[in-house]
Amino acid sequence: MPSQAKTVSEYLAALPADRRAALQKVRAVIRKNLDKSIVEGIQYGMIGYWVPHSVYPDGYHTDPKQPLPFASLASQKQHMAVYLFAIYTSNDDRETFQANWKKTGKKLDMGKSCVRFKKIEDVPLEVVGSAIRRMTLKRYLGLYEQAFGARRTNKPAKKAAAKKTAKK
Repeated sequence: MPSQAKTVSEYLAALPADRRAALQKVRAVIRKNLDKSIVEGIQYGMIGYWVPHSVYPDGYHTDPKQPLPFASLASQKQHMAVYLFAIYTSNDDRETFQANWKKTGKKLDMGKSCVRFKKIEDVPLEVVGSAIRRMTLKRYLGLYEQAFGARRTNKPAKKAAAKKTAKK
């Protein structure tokens, strides 16, 4: 169940001490390496990092009212997670991230963009920081547009074509 917290401070304050400490460490690494145009706050019930509409007016392709997500940090029921949407848009970045993690000897529990962990000792923070730092805002927007931009611009055309066909 997503948190009802309205601020990052509220989100962290509601966590057990061990999870709060772990997420604060990951958060510090993210913030240190994050492009300055990306905003931190609460998005989708977790700590989120996003590209504001003032920078990318189109917003998120699944919900244009939402700013474009870049990364998230969450305490889930069975684990904690860092969501790296930036590496989801690039196979090369995802493969580099996975290879760098493997070099540390730590076990990687990862979905497409979600990295799950139970304790902070399981996370090579330098690998997370490097992944965030490598993905500049300009590069992220280019990869995002390449991956999802065509889908977004094709949707209205398909709907319009369907309506014309229905009228005949």
